[in-house]
Order: sequence, then C-alpha cells, then structure tokens
Amino acid sequence: MGRVTARRRVLRISPSGRTSRADTLAAEEPLEVRVAGRPLSVTMRTPGHDFDLAAGFLVSEGVVSAADEVSAITYCAGATNDGSNTYNVLDVRLSPGVDLPEFSLDRNVYMSSSCGVCGKASLDAVRTEARWSVREDPLTLDPAVLSELPGTLRAAQRVFDRTGGLHAAGLFTVDGELRCLREDVGRHNAVDKVIGWALRSGMLPLRSSILLVSGRASFELVQKAVMAGIPALAAVSAPSSLAADLAEETGLTLIGFLRGDTMNVYTGTHRLTPHPAASAC
Repeated sequence: MGRVTARRRVLRISPSGRTSRADTLAAEEPLEVRVAGRPLSVTMRTPGHDFDLAAGFLVSEGVVSAADEVSAITYCAGATNDGSNTYNVLDVRLSPGVDLPEFSLDRNVYMSSSCGVCGKASLDAVRTEARWSVREDPLTLDPAVLSELPGTLRAAQRVFDRTGGLHAAGLFTVDGELRCLREDVGRHNAVDKVIGWALRSGMLPLRSSILLVSGRASFELVQKAVMAGIPALAAVSAPSSLAADLAEETGLTLIGFLRGDTMNVYTGTHRLTPHPAASAC
C-alpha cells in the first residue's frame, strides 16, 4: 500500500536563523481507475481508502448507486520492472446487468488532485442526472449544531496534523455525530472517498445527512452531494456561483463560511430551525 506521508529534509529559515530539519509531506501519487479492464480515469490522490475513492467516483459519474452493483474492486500489478504491485492501478468489476455509460469509457478522464471534473467538455455533461431527489428531504438543521462541525472535523484530521497539507470531508448526522472522515490532497477525492465508503456500506442514499468540506464548495462538490442523496453541504470557505446555482436547482442546502457561530446560508434556508427571519442591511 502506498504511503500516506513522506519525509523530506528542508532548510528552515526563521528570525532565529537557518536550520536543516526533516519535514513531513502529504503523499501524492497517481491512481488509475479501470472498469472491466478498460481505463476510465487517472487521478492524483493521497494513497489510502482507494476502493472508497473508486466507488465514490462511480457514484458521482452516475454509474452505480448501490453496493450490489459492484461485484469486485481489486488492485492490478503496477508497471514495475520486477512485476510487483505499485497499488496505483485499480480495476472495478460491475455486477451483471450494470452498464457503464459509453461516454465514460470513451473520454478517459485525467483529473488532477484539485480540479475535479475538468476533463468534461461542457456543463451539460457535468449535470449528471441524480437517481434520488434531495429537494423533499425532511432534514432540519440547528445552527448551534452546525457551528460545532468544523471543530469536530479538524480534531479528527490526524494526517493534517502531521503535514498541514490535506483537505478533509466529513459526513455528519443531524445531531452532529461524525460518521465518516476522509483526507486527501484533493478535496474532490476526499468527498469521493466518503461517498464510496457509504456505497460500500450499503447506505445510499444518504438521507438527512450533512457533508462538510474543509475548503471551498465548488460546482463539482455540490453535484457529488446530490448524486449521493445528501441534502446539505457545508464548507468552511466560499462557494462558487455555479455551486449556488446547482444547489438552488436541486434543492440542496448550501452553507459557506462556516466558522464558529457564523455562517452564510446560500440556498435551502427553510431547513434551518427555527425558521430564520433575516433582517436587511
């Protein structure tokens, strides 16, 4: 299995002088995902929870939505001289009767750890049809509970404590219980790992759940939440305009700048309890 972290010597410069010291870095390695032996995508990721990453990516692409639609996920032998496994190539076998969309096999996506679905040609292609609607989800959100989520997420980020260089995604209950945490150099990968964990645990759709991300909320992260049936997405930073548009369109509650007891609720304000009475300013 690949390493989650790597050590490297650095020159440390500070007001007290210059010193040579060892530093811990977050690992970043390529992962090729194949379906039935045919290449589907390559992503730069932090090794670990690779099966969850592959499964979550297939959920986000609309390929699968239940654990029994995936028959097996296995590592393939890597391209090394001695034939040993690099753990950087995965093959996903779908169950009989589960078809892979033709466009997915043909486009052979490359994704960096930060760009998400940049390989898609147009917004129409990105707007994948979700199998579940989040609009009618009866989730109610207590702002006091929401305000505690970033602290809970941060306290559980073990690899971030060692490297300072990882994004995190956490799945929470309405009461603020952390059900799953995943870290990765790519925020999209971290979300796919959470969704893949839920798929493999037979938990989709993720009704009445809250997804919290450590960075900003992009269009792709909103799409991933909707594809997994998650009705609320919160971020410690800003959403993009397209993220807010898609959240409004699909009925997802989108929260940004969740820091302490302050937050911006961009869409789905009806889910907050008590119902907010905003004052103009």
